[in-house]
Amino acid sequence: MPTDNTWPNPSREAAEATLAAINPSAYARTRNHLSGAVTGLSPYLTHGMITLADVYHHVAARHTLPREHSLVRELGWRAFFAHAWAHLQDGIHQSQRPGPLPEAAYATTMPADIAAGCTGVTAIDHAVHTLHTTGLLHNHARLWLASYVVHGRRVHWHTGARWMHSLLLDGDLASNHLSWQWVAGTFSSKPYVFNADNVAQFAPPAWHSRGSAIDLSYPDWQQLATGQRPALPCGPTPAANATPDHVVTQPPPELNWQAPSAPPLRGQRVQLLHPWAVGQLDPHASCRIGVAMAAWHHAHPWHARRWHWIHHAMQPHTTACWWVPHVADLAQALAQASEVSVVANGHMRAAITAIRQALLAHAGAPRLRVIEPPALFAPVQPMARSFSAWWRRTQLA
Repeated sequence: MPTDNTWPNPSREAAEATLAAINPSAYARTRNHLSGAVTGLSPYLTHGMITLADVYHHVAARHTLPREHSLVRELGWRAFFAHAWAHLQDGIHQSQRPGPLPEAAYATTMPADIAAGCTGVTAIDHAVHTLHTTGLLHNHARLWLASYVVHGRRVHWHTGARWMHSLLLDGDLASNHLSWQWVAGTFSSKPYVFNADNVAQFAPPAWHSRGSAIDLSYPDWQQLATGQRPALPCGPTPAANATPDHVVTQPPPELNWQAPSAPPLRGQRVQLLHPWAVGQLDPHASCRIGVAMAAWHHAHPWHARRWHWIHHAMQPHTTACWWVPHVADLAQALAQASEVSVVANGHMRAAITAIRQALLAHAGAPRLRVIEPPALFAPVQPMARSFSAWWRRTQLA
């Protein structure tokens, strides 16, 4: 299942070409429209081929880009979600405040008609088919889909977040899960709702949904969200093979990721290249090994095509790719290296701690050197509970 032309090219060169094409003025004018001048950078940012600092400095070198520009604020949202995740850690999987209805009012399984994109609501079905086909979805359409799932159909936000994350190419755990909470009203001051008028304003005609179940007034939607109206009806039962999602918990066998072994690493300076820092290469490393931690991927499965995408991105830089069920085996394989480095990232937080401890168990083994990627925004302490509070307290680094 190789990557195809519906997915962006998994290379630093493609990321830089996408970066060079950004027009911040057009972005500010049209970013809320599904056909607008969005950046297309999300897969590259999620997987560390470029950083937020790369984006800002590259664009600012060619265009006037004040801190209040909408492009900078959108970069800020990604940084804010990472900030919140660093403080909440596993708490991003729990509601951060009470939502409009008790937790028990929401279903914990994804309805089959939503997963298959056959709800009968054109905008929702287009969004689901786009997600299945491309692994990407405009942010406005993500909000519509999440609002329909949570408030329209009363499915728990975490169920929806896990489902969407499994299909995304650019799925960043913090941005995805906290965005779903923002829609649900458990990480925001009120639930986010939309309607057919909103779709008609920002989506092309093929998405318009007049006369469908979402063609309600905003007061009606607020009543839906608060349980004063019954949930929207489900669509027809999909065919048994309607959603071949190919979500897997480990690299597909054709990619030939191996368990950690002991190649000739004695005296080598090894960088562990993980899926969230593919483009951040340690210049001091004499050897790079791709690693994926089984514990994380079992908890957060991916579409098989995302594994192919990551594999192709890593291949030019690595001598091997290791699937790591047991951190002790990784430490054993690295014990003869002279140095081991890894780029810090929230997705790797628990793994980095475990790798450091496992290396300490081997006498003479190298210590783990953790590389902090360049930051675009200054750190904020203590945790800001909203984007606006964080934005007031941070500044460009």
